[in-house]
Amino acid sequence: MPSNPRPIPPEALPPGWGAAELCEGRFRYRYSRPPIELVADRTTADRCHPGLGLNYYWELRYRYSIGEQLHTATIGRVSTRGAALEGLLECMHRVHDKADVLEDPFDVSAVVKRVSLSDFIPGTDTAAETK
Repeated sequence: MPSNPRPIPPEALPPGWGAAELCEGRFRYRYSRPPIELVADRTTADRCHPGLGLNYYWELRYRYSIGEQLHTATIGRVSTRGAALEGLLECMHRVHDKADVLEDPFDVSAVVKRVSLSDFIPGTDTAAETK
């Protein structure tokens, strides 16, 4: 895996988004208003069917604070680092586009759940068709 310290260049991020944590197996980006975090974590594929041949996958999640409570939910899982980064970036764009109407985790969930992570599977052209 490449050890690029900036997997998504800052100039590619939508306004209001910034990197909060960038390491080999985890990427975390934070949005200023409303305060939202998008996370991609590389996770061992212990519970995957052995026939899939996966050693690990990337889990995409979002976090949203309500007062003292931190709400975390899974967006989905993808098999490659590239798909995780594309999925995060698409979620960032969607959140940025709807930021003025996002009031709680249910609103955030509705926005990020509309991102089809299958659009970022290598070798498919569906991403260009759905945008």
